[in-house]
Amino acid sequence: MSAQQLGAAARIELPEILDLNAASPLAVEFLSHRGEAVSVDASRVARIGGQCLQVLLSAVNTWRADAVPFAIVGASSGFTDGLARLGVAPAELIDRELTQ
Repeated sequence: MSAQQLGAAARIELPEILDLNAASPLAVEFLSHRGEAVSVDASRVARIGGQCLQVLLSAVNTWRADAVPFAIVGASSGFTDGLARLGVAPAELIDRELTQ
């Protein structure tokens, strides 16, 4: 995502703990920004679980299908370690513009 797009993007800050309790509110927040460029701040994440990973992957695929910019920025070590632990290469999601 370019600096201009990043500045104009809706900003979603992920909570410290991305567990089952965070999954539904996170999905609702993503849906409220559908069609807009989104910058997801993962700097505070200490732990990510499978349900929130599914929400994130769904958001990535939705934004890609809609051809709208989507980026995960500022990823903490807890976020990247959690992705790796769940079998997702962090480079597949972080600091990339995900459009067709």
